[in-house]
Amino acid sequence: MEPNAQRDQAVRRELDTILSSPGFVQSKRLTDFLRFVVERHLDGKDDELKETLLAIEVFGRKADYDPKQESIVRTEAGRLRSKLIEYYAGEGRNDSVVIELPKGRYTPVFHITDAATADHQPTFRSWRFRVGLVTLALAVAVTGYWRVSHSNSPIDIAVLPLKNLSSDAANEYFADGLTDELIRELSTIDGLAVRSQTSSFVFKNAPRNLDEVGEQLGVDYIVEGSVLREGRRVRINAQLVRVRDDFMVWSGRFDREMTDIFAIQDEISRGVVNNLRLKLGHTRRRYETSIEAYDLYLQAEALRVQGPPGTVREIATFEQAITKDSSFAPAYAGLGLTYALRSIQFPVDHPLDELQKMRAAAEKAVELDPLLGEAHEALALVYSRYGQWEQAEKSFRYAVQLDPNRSNTYTEFALYLLRVLGRNDEAIQLLRIAERADPLSPEVQSAMGFLLIAAGRFNEAAEHCHKMSAEDVSKKVCLARVRLGQGNLSEAIQLLVQEDNNPARRGFLGYAYARAGRREEAEKMAAASGYANERALIFAGLGDKERTFEALDGMAFVGPQRIGIYLNLPELAFLQGDLRLKAFRKKVGLPD
Repeated sequence: MEPNAQRDQAVRRELDTILSSPGFVQSKRLTDFLRFVVERHLDGKDDELKETLLAIEVFGRKADYDPKQESIVRTEAGRLRSKLIEYYAGEGRNDSVVIELPKGRYTPVFHITDAATADHQPTFRSWRFRVGLVTLALAVAVTGYWRVSHSNSPIDIAVLPLKNLSSDAANEYFADGLTDELIRELSTIDGLAVRSQTSSFVFKNAPRNLDEVGEQLGVDYIVEGSVLREGRRVRINAQLVRVRDDFMVWSGRFDREMTDIFAIQDEISRGVVNNLRLKLGHTRRRYETSIEAYDLYLQAEALRVQGPPGTVREIATFEQAITKDSSFAPAYAGLGLTYALRSIQFPVDHPLDELQKMRAAAEKAVELDPLLGEAHEALALVYSRYGQWEQAEKSFRYAVQLDPNRSNTYTEFALYLLRVLGRNDEAIQLLRIAERADPLSPEVQSAMGFLLIAAGRFNEAAEHCHKMSAEDVSKKVCLARVRLGQGNLSEAIQLLVQEDNNPARRGFLGYAYARAGRREEAEKMAAASGYANERALIFAGLGDKERTFEALDGMAFVGPQRIGIYLNLPELAFLQGDLRLKAFRKKVGLPD
């Protein structure tokens, strides 16, 4: 890779990291400001980094803005410099790239060490800047402004899969379900950064190796234990262990009736929190439900990991749980999420009443428990599916507020709202947060790969495509689309021809044939295709706007959310600027 391209990639990765940090996530204004100046500088558009243009483009001021009358740009630039100082004095202190906004200027400066790029050597200036940064941070601390310290950083913790000690292997779902419930319970507690289920379950049935767990998950503590279920009784052993020296901080043994299962979860959470000197604060509500309803709920949750093949059984099992207890909010939330995610899929045959059932389940979950994060996540997906963008964003953000460690919420927010609206940079920023919470999740890697492709950042996307699960039928499509973006058409075609199990690959294969000059083969594929989305891609590869718009018009019935996903594909970028695209977006319910 060319040195400049390597530098730009390292800077963009650092920008994503900064914008996903707590200090910036909570400030949209500073996030937009930093993203604008960095992206414009990388694109060679420093002439746009003037006070008047910044006021108009970033802060929404009118064209007659007068900097002598209002100092918003200078004020926000000062806040941005201070926030960057806080970031690099705290969680970014070991970053290999430093982004600086020098005083009196709006053009950023990048300081890059050899850890960021293989070819770039550290300079005296970059190290001098770090020394200056530390000095300035100390001065700020003395004046009382700087509050960043290691002591108030969240404690990184993971819950490893509880071992099933029952003689009946069919109870495995119960042990897995309890593990997931503990993860969710601890995730709602301020001061804990809990790794998500997907990453924790990488270590299921693996030999105990705390060093490996600590390194791969980036945690200081783990919760581990076992479950023995016998009839209507359950015995749970749990312990909190410090990773660095395998010291057991706390342990508990619970031998109770199944009816006490929620009380046991509360006691384990309390044992962890008390021994880490935290305050319990808000936790998940304790539900008074039947053993049968809770057991069916755990079975349905276990089916979710199977993906689309388990969806029908998952829906049926959630519905059975609701039949047993019509007041059990998590079952309604799970049902709403499952319906919503299925409704987005191409080209599944969708039941006529799917959207109505999806909405009813999500709204019932919120009604029963207004503080359940998954319920608001389900409702956000419902709003997205109906093209109610503002309500969807509010619900997603509230779900994140209720459960800030749940990686699924960030991933779905990024994929099914921000990507749909073309807000790719914001989506990538959220996926960086999901990646920290769930560092070993193939699903997060997949989402990141496809979002980076949408943003045209193909070299970065390749890294994430390679990290996808080998069983994921989208992996070769992801890699092929990277090669398309890089102009390597022959390798893209080779990858797409190999992938027979993913129907989504046909449109991209036809597109690749067209781009490679194999127009006759592309035309044959378009003529044989029964799906408008495939034909739209093939006609785009042929450079035929007329037929591409005709195909897109044939997709209008699938709704704005799924249309938005397609319009965000870089393969359709050649339609940008065409007045017909603006009219089509309005027709299907997408904003400009």
